[in-house]
Amino acid sequence: MSDSAGITEFYTVTEETARLMGVPCERDTVWPVLETYKDVMALPTVISFRTQTGPRGAGDVDCRWTMLHKDVDPYAIALEKGLVQKTDHPVGKLLGEIHEAFPIGGYGFDYGVVGGFKKTWTFFPAPEPQPAAKVAELPSMPRSVAENQGFFEKYGLEEIVNTIGIDYAKRTVNLYFNPPEREFFSAEGIRSVLRDAGMPEPSEGLLKFCEQAFGIYLTLSWDSSKIERVTFAVKTTDPLGLPVQVDPVIEKIVKNAPYTAGEQYVYGIAATPKGENHKIQSYYQWHTRVESLLTPVVDAG
Repeated sequence: MSDSAGITEFYTVTEETARLMGVPCERDTVWPVLETYKDVMALPTVISFRTQTGPRGAGDVDCRWTMLHKDVDPYAIALEKGLVQKTDHPVGKLLGEIHEAFPIGGYGFDYGVVGGFKKTWTFFPAPEPQPAAKVAELPSMPRSVAENQGFFEKYGLEEIVNTIGIDYAKRTVNLYFNPPEREFFSAEGIRSVLRDAGMPEPSEGLLKFCEQAFGIYLTLSWDSSKIERVTFAVKTTDPLGLPVQVDPVIEKIVKNAPYTAGEQYVYGIAATPKGENHKIQSYYQWHTRVESLLTPVVDAG
């Protein structure tokens, strides 16, 4: 997918996906993104469409491109092409600081069919997760990362940050971890994690779901020391077979998406102070390199 015909085809799929989800596809928003990153599409880029329940997912469908080469800085490109506006907020400096301080395995970015360019993702090399304390030392990193070091240490997360997400619109940061011990995802473990993060008691569905989880990520901001969300993720080929009540908006993209990429999905449940929200990544373009980020893998059966 290396030429204008390729991005035209992908834009058509994007329009059809947005229509399926009841969201308007804004050509003036989406087309400049595709033009800007069209050369990336010819590479083994992993591309997924994302939707979620709750207020954060209302009115938009996001598209995520990951496994970009480590020399591709998606935020710098977005600034250069006018996809985002320059800001004096620390969020605008953070990706550059990450690039300078850490080994980089690759990048990614998100954009919405309505909201435009939103997020970037920095993936550390699979064998080299990074210490949370070193992440906290970055000048532009939210202080909340340093203020939650005790939480990371208590749950064995302090040395295994594998991905950092930056949300430029919401001005938040996500830290991703793949806990090596399955005990972490036990019912007792999940209750303890959520209690210490200031979240409500988990539903029975979430506890059952976490038996298959491969990872957890925390959402933090510059405005508070509190953890905003705790999200658990499962990789599956059968999202409708997971032990959760699937929302109709998620069921739509599973059953009727106008594309297929080997029936791969990542399903997430986010615990928030106001309740649990569900989200799904439905893959348009898949690559086996992503498997190293989604382990241990337990498919729903």
